Amino acid sequence: MNQLKLAVSGAQILFVAFGAMVLVPLLTGLNPALALLGAGLGTLLFQITTKRKVPIFLGSSFAFIAPIIYSVGEWGLPSTMFGLFAAGFMYFVFAALIRWRGLAAVHKLLPPVVIGPVIMVIGLSVAVAASSMAMGQADGKQVIDYTDSLILSGFTFAVTAIVSVFGSRMMKLIPILIGVASGYVLALLMGLVDTASIAHAPWFAVPHFETPQVNWQAALFMLPVAVAPAIEHIGGIMAIGNVTGKDYTKDPGLDKTLAGDGLGVCVAGLIGGPPVTTYGEVTGAVMITKNSNPVIMTWAAVFAVCMAFFGKFNAFLASIPMPVMGGIMLLLFGTIASLGIKTLIDAKVDLMLPKNLVIVSSVLTTGIGGMTLKLGSFSFAGVGLCAVLAIVLNSLLPDACEPER
Repeated sequence: MNQLKLAVSGAQILFVAFGAMVLVPLLTGLNPALALLGAGLGTLLFQITTKRKVPIFLGSSFAFIAPIIYSVGEWGLPSTMFGLFAAGFMYFVFAALIRWRGLAAVHKLLPPVVIGPVIMVIGLSVAVAASSMAMGQADGKQVIDYTDSLILSGFTFAVTAIVSVFGSRMMKLIPILIGVASGYVLALLMGLVDTASIAHAPWFAVPHFETPQVNWQAALFMLPVAVAPAIEHIGGIMAIGNVTGKDYTKDPGLDKTLAGDGLGVCVAGLIGGPPVTTYGEVTGAVMITKNSNPVIMTWAAVFAVCMAFFGKFNAFLASIPMPVMGGIMLLLFGTIASLGIKTLIDAKVDLMLPKNLVIVSSVLTTGIGGMTLKLGSFSFAGVGLCAVLAIVLNSLLPDACEPER
């Protein structure tokens, strides 16, 4: 009976994480089934690495949305998968650094003035894609009627925003899921959903696994992207520690949790799914339910793996109309950018100081402007370029006294 209760709690955790977890592959063109499989396997590997001491579930990372879209267009999906696999090793670098020098070394290398604008770029660099999807456009062409698209995306956006602001505590954990479900129902009523593909899909289906192709350009592009989610991981571990009253930075240790997360990212890249990261929604669910037994995360992971082979369910996900996802993106990517602003505000970063102003301004301009740095046959762009630029500027520029006002 106790295991049954834990299994039910695990199913609830998966439900909380589900909306955001499958949103990433739907936005990037990856296979949602592999996102579920990657999340399940990644969580199990994380638990093995940390000896199942931390109640954390790993789901699809939003930080990689823009880089994946760019990389697939530039080098193709197999090369992108290799790049994502390589990104997992950045977690091992941070784990080794923390084990060697402690957490202070990471904070010195990546202060808020570096992390804040990089997070802002993660959200704003795909703002154009969000607006295009909301208007029913793909590759510059109108694929769904413009008026229908605006109605559908506007309704989805409104429902998600209302739930986020006025919903109950449990509803606020799953605003994306509620928004997508509401938009899907409206799309059904408007006749914009192809239900034939769901009817013809098999109940059991082995997802297509993507074979990575070695491409060092894609790897070099993706490696710095992992900086932001790695820092997010540290914050996530501290947050769940505050909820449970345990210091997971000491036991099992941040080096162990980062290594576990890195393993999950590597596995996701190998099978063709999006990279994984810690989920704040799950931390919120643990806080509300007061159930912090790590075993429930094991059950959630097992259920995620099982759902990856549910053919009709994955066909249902693929049938969600583009404007529904566009409506979610309008809110989601702006929210990510807002978190970057919050990082600067919480740390009281003074933008009147020349060093801080140079870092934030240059990162935002190069990131949102889509600047590309080409070194021979290699090209560097997006969040990765911004992260490296911010780190280099922060290391080279001297700290100056506050200017006269």
